Amino acid sequence: MTEASALPGQPRGGVISGPATARAWCVLAPNPSPMTLDGTNTWIVAEPDSDLAVVIDPGPLDESHLRAVIDTAERAGKRIALTLLTHGHPDHSDGAARFAELTGSPVRALDPALRLGDEGLDAGEVITTGGLELRVVPTPGHTGDSLSFHLPADRAVLTGDTILGRGTTVVAHPDGRLGDYLDSLRRLRSLTVDDGVATVLPGHGPVLNDAQGAVEFYLAHRAHRLAQVETAVEAGHRTPAEVVASVYADVDRSLWPAAELSVRAQLDYLGEHGLIEG
Repeated sequence: MTEASALPGQPRGGVISGPATARAWCVLAPNPSPMTLDGTNTWIVAEPDSDLAVVIDPGPLDESHLRAVIDTAERAGKRIALTLLTHGHPDHSDGAARFAELTGSPVRALDPALRLGDEGLDAGEVITTGGLELRVVPTPGHTGDSLSFHLPADRAVLTGDTILGRGTTVVAHPDGRLGDYLDSLRRLRSLTVDDGVATVLPGHGPVLNDAQGAVEFYLAHRAHRLAQVETAVEAGHRTPAEVVASVYADVDRSLWPAAELSVRAQLDYLGEHGLIEG
């Protein structure tokens, strides 16, 4: 068995739900699948001495899960004052409207269609609720509206689906774009180098104790996949489905539809940079 410390990002062992840092607590949604791993991580973040909390990604529309999030906050003596979304995929956002009804908290997101309240989210914005400081980091690529949230007091970043706790994420073409995704990974690498971010609190999977190692692995993985796709095209594989069958032959076929989205994004990227013929 491979030690967790030897895996990319050094995933933290044990149960995913529970305290992750001094200010962040995970409540795992009951929606496991090949795409969501163990389920969606709903994050409660708050200053330890504050009675106000922020929830990031309430998850699917599952009443028991939404109430579990509220109960977890209340047991800690906290009221949920704000809900944030990393992006609009249903496993992260479908429960937001019902969660707003249950908590009375506004929902803020980059996409105006997902907001419940008057305020959205802007790149570089600093959110302060109950003394907590969260910095909005634009990380498009998985989707066009993907955001991460930097929690400087814990030297952590909440990444949604931009970086997962296990495996790698999909560039969800056509909304997701590979060039944007690579820029986002470099932006996150800068947080690890310049701002001391050490911990990744992902949207799925375990906490990662080596943020810089995780980002470097993702960048290397994307470069490797891109080279594989280019080679497959040069070998005569023209359609996305043909490229997937060649490049992802060792991947469970149930994941091939998702892989095809990433391949389409990779083919677009190669074409835009003149590395393959359109």
